[in-house]
Amino acid sequence: MTDQSLQRRLAAIVVADVVGYSRLMEADEVATLANLRELRSGIVEPAVMRHNGRIFKVMGDGFLIEFGSAVDAVAAALEMQRTTTAIETSGDRRLLLRVGVNLGDVIDDGSDVLGDDVNVAARLQTQAAPGGICISANVHGEIVGKISDRFFDAGERYLKNLTRPVHVWHWPDALQSILPLPECPSIAVLPFTNMSGDEADAPFVDGLTEDLITDLSRTAGLFVIARNSVYGYKGKPVNVRLVAQELGVRYVLEGSARRAMGRVRINAQLVDTLAGQHLWAERFDRTMEDVFELQDEVNAKIVEALVGRLTIPTPRNRPKNFEAYDLCVRARLLTEESPQTEREAYMLLQRAVELEPSYAEALGLLAYNRWLAWTHFGEPEDPNRRMAVTFAQKAVDLDPNDAGCRYVLGTILAYERRWEESEAAFAKALELDPNHADTWAAMSDMSVLDGRVADGLAQIEKALRLNPYPACWYLCHLGQARYAARDYEAAAATLRRKDTYRTNSRKFLAATLAQLGHREEARREAELFLIAHPHFTIGHWLSSQPLRDASVRDHFVDGFRKAGLPEM
Repeated sequence: MTDQSLQRRLAAIVVADVVGYSRLMEADEVATLANLRELRSGIVEPAVMRHNGRIFKVMGDGFLIEFGSAVDAVAAALEMQRTTTAIETSGDRRLLLRVGVNLGDVIDDGSDVLGDDVNVAARLQTQAAPGGICISANVHGEIVGKISDRFFDAGERYLKNLTRPVHVWHWPDALQSILPLPECPSIAVLPFTNMSGDEADAPFVDGLTEDLITDLSRTAGLFVIARNSVYGYKGKPVNVRLVAQELGVRYVLEGSARRAMGRVRINAQLVDTLAGQHLWAERFDRTMEDVFELQDEVNAKIVEALVGRLTIPTPRNRPKNFEAYDLCVRARLLTEESPQTEREAYMLLQRAVELEPSYAEALGLLAYNRWLAWTHFGEPEDPNRRMAVTFAQKAVDLDPNDAGCRYVLGTILAYERRWEESEAAFAKALELDPNHADTWAAMSDMSVLDGRVADGLAQIEKALRLNPYPACWYLCHLGQARYAARDYEAAAATLRRKDTYRTNSRKFLAATLAQLGHREEARREAELFLIAHPHFTIGHWLSSQPLRDASVRDHFVDGFRKAGLPEM
């Protein structure tokens, strides 16, 4: 190929990619291929033709498209996204696009369009939300005053494999990955790498990470990302600058730990991702008996580096029995996953409390476990309800300074209709730890069921900022709040997200679809929900939930009934 055969020109490049294509193909190849053909012929190609573009490459589930005008490119992208999201299909078969748009100099070799600006468009696509569009500043400058839709400024972003930052704009304003930096010092603690080579030590190393997060979050003047959001990076090679952008923080702590021969060795480094420098890096070596003092030492160094002064929160209750500690760490992430893992966690926590009866965190988790068992997982109300209340109160009595125990007590007391005591427990939890995302999320649930829907929406948004990649029940509470606000389209979008779609939140999706008038799909979702939760009845939901507002109660019941969920 000679230089003469290469043609350069200015072009607007659109890259569109199907979200979750591999998962869809694995579930149903025939249906997915048919839907993809319909997407191309019925949506993508007509939009491209109407706006004077041409598709120059198709790669399985992706389309590369060229336009002579940035305005035409964005107009076509908006048309594709609006038409795609309007199609009614089951959540399992739904095809959504991510779209990136860039304007720049491209090279045409006669068979393909190439160049750095094509690569930028491809990277912008990965930053878009499902059903959303991400454009470069070059494109935004061309469409101002010519496209009525508003794009939201996300600032400069470092995109994968690009050495220079790209100023990006988004439509709609719904991306969790584009988060403004808090005013106070903000940090994410990445999962420590287990260097022992023994998988049996993995829970201990995970527990070390979680405890560092817990104690840092109790420090006044810091903004700390919750543990659930950092665990998506476990075991993966990471670029700390990209991680910081995705989580909306300035500082990242990363490290490794090794447990061997009765000793713990930790390597840790604190990175300022904006300045591109290490604030400190250090090695620690202690006996197992000193592991909690080691955690305190690491936390103290972080706080001094970020806040500029050492502040020491009131210490938490620490276990003396390390077998009990290991059992508790293993149970932390099991309790919420499913009825099966909840029962496994119950066994682990029972053993932990037998080994150390004064272990407050284990008792708090045991209380939460028993509360979930009777309210959500179909186990008998008696004796689980009484056990939950007893264990929760005992945990707080043993350690009044543990925000997690206070949060559990607040949740359980709300379900006992002891409203004032519940609110006091939540307030104390946030006093001890203003970064406690679970407390903010639980308070949202209580506010919505009390009829204070606007408060509930604000609280779950606060929780999601602290925990941008949350446990499924956060999205359940967000969908529930949006349903209560009668914002059914937003509720359906939330409840269809794969993070929560097949969980306990599916009953709210069924109700939402019913209120939208999609009765057939609503009944199908209700039937699928009942397969996983055969114990559910509207009557049990009414008797078990901390409902205080009649209009909210009647609104949920109306949706459940329209979806065909059983009364008793």
